[in-house]
Amino acid sequence: MTETTANDPRLATAATAAKDDDSDGMSYLESLPRRLVTLYLPLFIILVVLLFPFYWMALTSIKPDEQLIDMETYNPFWVVKPTLKHISKLLFETQYPRWLWNTMYVAAAATTLSIIASVLAAYAIVRLRFRGAQTVGALIFMAYLVPPSVLFIPLASVIQAYGLFDSPLSLILVYPTLLIPFSTWLLMGYFKTIPFELEECALIDGASRWQILTRIVVPLAVPGLISAFIFSFTLCWNEFIYALTFLQSTQNKTVPVAIVNEFVDGDIYKWGSLMAGALVGSLPLVILYAFFVEHYVSAMTGAVKE
Repeated sequence: MTETTANDPRLATAATAAKDDDSDGMSYLESLPRRLVTLYLPLFIILVVLLFPFYWMALTSIKPDEQLIDMETYNPFWVVKPTLKHISKLLFETQYPRWLWNTMYVAAAATTLSIIASVLAAYAIVRLRFRGAQTVGALIFMAYLVPPSVLFIPLASVIQAYGLFDSPLSLILVYPTLLIPFSTWLLMGYFKTIPFELEECALIDGASRWQILTRIVVPLAVPGLISAFIFSFTLCWNEFIYALTFLQSTQNKTVPVAIVNEFVDGDIYKWGSLMAGALVGSLPLVILYAFFVEHYVSAMTGAVKE
């Protein structure tokens, strides 16, 4: 058919015209009104939905008390004569810096332990090829589906028996029960995208499994490790049930629990300090995602960056 078209000028002219018509049709689909409806409008709605909570937190944290109470006189979506009183009270009149440190310490330690365990488990399941490996992988992921509300009572009994109650160490030891299953499942999928021929070449050259893992697999899996780290760190940072159950002292609390307990007195909500605490507490995660978002996306799509 290609040779016939090339030999017949009339057929070639007709094919060129058809191609031009197709290109014109595509340009019509990409017209500005269509892009407004199919691209820009949905994108605008998504941005509003995602960014409005941050706008509301920032707005509430700088509003004077009278504007927080009187919604009829003042516009609830704007602020007149903003103040930093709530943020100043949060940082200098409470133990918020200590709460922030507790949250970061617990999240970093629990995430590090979970990533180390997940790397070893995922590599063993994917590469060692023992009997029942796929079943073990499925069971590990199913463990992630168990809700924390089912586990926190027996875990509280264990923590109490070992004398770790009201200690950040209790959260460091408990959080991996939530983090390891999903991180292992995520890294299993990522390790499968790494060519096995690289490991075979290393085995022929006399490398051990440990050397292959540390010198070949882990460097190639850096985007996947970053993705698992971000997910685990975020989950630790925002976790509420275990932190509420295991921590009682004010100085040992994490940010999600502390701002609720300290700024809510019965039916009285100190909205200014409450929103300021939520806003400041979300900034470390925003910074983390801003620096590593490309690696996070590439890991989720299974890409291997060499």
